[in-house]
Amino acid sequence: MEECRNQSGKRQAPIGVFDSGVGGLTVVREIMRQIPEEPIVYFGDTARVPYGSKSRSTIIRYSRQIIRFLRTQGVKAIVIACNTASAYALDEVRKELDIPIIGVVRPGAKVAAKVTQNGKIGVIGTEGTIHSRLYTEIIHEIRPEYEVLGRSCPLFVPLVEEQWLKDPVTEEVASRYLKELQDSGIDTLILGCTHYPLLRSTVGKIMGEKVTLVNPAYETALELKSLLQKEDLSYEGEEPADKYRFFVSDDPTKFQKFAEWILPCSDAETKQIRIDEY
Repeated sequence: MEECRNQSGKRQAPIGVFDSGVGGLTVVREIMRQIPEEPIVYFGDTARVPYGSKSRSTIIRYSRQIIRFLRTQGVKAIVIACNTASAYALDEVRKELDIPIIGVVRPGAKVAAKVTQNGKIGVIGTEGTIHSRLYTEIIHEIRPEYEVLGRSCPLFVPLVEEQWLKDPVTEEVASRYLKELQDSGIDTLILGCTHYPLLRSTVGKIMGEKVTLVNPAYETALELKSLLQKEDLSYEGEEPADKYRFFVSDDPTKFQKFAEWILPCSDAETKQIRIDEY
């Protein structure tokens, strides 16, 4: 009986999600869509963004701090909703945890390897994600003969955060970034940064209808749903009053506005915490 109560308590616990800033909210949005019954605790490291230009050791240290904070919130599973942190820290922190943890890289890589027709796959992301070559490694685990081409697009993040999704400036920048991939003959392109799904229409317009765009945020939500079912952790019970909780490491004002812009339900208050204390 005690074991049943403990398992029920685990099912009612929230999912922990973290990112270097606001981009991981695209993953939260997909989780809300695919498994809407699940409570979520989100942490955005807005004081230390961006992660894409930082070292592996720094990102592992940041990730450990954030995970320690999320554990104080009683989470039952964790999603690293950041491509760079998934690439650099996931394997390291997984060894230290007794709850499930997944990142956004492997789900996107698996789908890209499955849907490509000509074996030529492009990846766009931060400098850290591209230099890690993790997408390439995972795709080559599945199909060693596939060609994977990476391109860092550092200006995409600030353009998204300015909400310039269909601005002529954004289209010009995207055209320059994507020219090499256009000429390479890829038929599949991974949107390898959590901000990039918000530029999907612009990227799709430039790459053309023959190129399949893979959104790792969507694929991660599906993998999380499958994981929760497998581990018998899918939510059961009445909807909690504090279903969605948001935390950041800097002034929450800008984050709150961004959350209200992209999330279907974002009336939860965002609180600032001192992440260095964890």
